[in-house]
Amino acid sequence: MRIYTRRGDDGETSLSSGNRVPKCHPRLVACGALDELNCALGILRLHLSEKVRASQSLERVQADLFAIGALLAGPGDAELPHPLWPLEAIEAEIDRLTEAAPPLTSFILPGGSPGAAWAHWTRTICRRAEREVVATQLPVPPGVLAYLNRLSDWLFVLARAENALNGQAEFLWKV
Repeated sequence: MRIYTRRGDDGETSLSSGNRVPKCHPRLVACGALDELNCALGILRLHLSEKVRASQSLERVQADLFAIGALLAGPGDAELPHPLWPLEAIEAEIDRLTEAAPPLTSFILPGGSPGAAWAHWTRTICRRAEREVVATQLPVPPGVLAYLNRLSDWLFVLARAENALNGQAEFLWKV
């Protein structure tokens, strides 16, 4: 199989249903944001320390993002190919990671250790991907939007835990 097909040279591409759409179609914009998020998660995995114990969770999230992307590229009435990481489990991880960091008393500026900085950047990509999925105005299965919303929260506390567990001070926002 060749990687190039030349079918997209005119600025259109095919959804999995076979329908041709412009490459700027909201579904493709959302799929692109999810793909970018997935790539950023792959880089984040390289930079996180083992202390936060998040490698398996990150791998799970990457698989979940592929499932959401496949759903968006489909006919619009399909179901997810596999269940997403349950919200209760994400929230338990958020609670676990929150305990590793000092109490939040101020807004913090993204940064700190390389792993934390990548987690913060990945969080912003996640927020954009969430907005792009909303912009498709597709009736996504229950839980998809909540999943993306909770995922960005998880990435925020992941960044904070990465800094705390590695003795890196956070940069506080000062007015």
